[in-house]
Amino acid sequence: ILKQLREKTDASIGACKNALEKAAGDIKRAVELLRIEGSKIAEKKAERVTGIGIVEAYVHTTQRVGALLEIRSETDFVARNPEFQKLAHDIAMHITASAPETVSLLLEQPFVKDESTTVGALLTESIARFGENIQVTQFSRFEI
Repeated sequence: ILKQLREKTDASIGACKNALEKAAGDIKRAVELLRIEGSKIAEKKAERVTGIGIVEAYVHTTQRVGALLEIRSETDFVARNPEFQKLAHDIAMHITASAPETVSLLLEQPFVKDESTTVGALLTESIARFGENIQVTQFSRFEI
């Protein structure tokens, strides 16, 4: 069960173990507990400065629509992490597909790869996973 929870949430083994103990082995409840804990972690880190980051570009296969995204983290260590770069790529792809007008609207939208979550929730989960504040600072979408 611990392995399933870790694969499903990508949380640390210790966090998964604690959540399973609190949930008396109920994996659905443990997922919810991890989500709540992740939100608390994100709130604590929200004020921290995000001085490092990357610019991610995504162009759809039609080459008629694409997006540039600026996403920031606290350290270069996280910015160079392949999982952070995958997050940036996924958000740039979402922007291309969903055409949000502002960062706040982007964060409220259901995520295109998983409609059961929002882009904001995806960001919150990433903050908990990396242990650093992460912010989408700006983006531009281009369409012919």
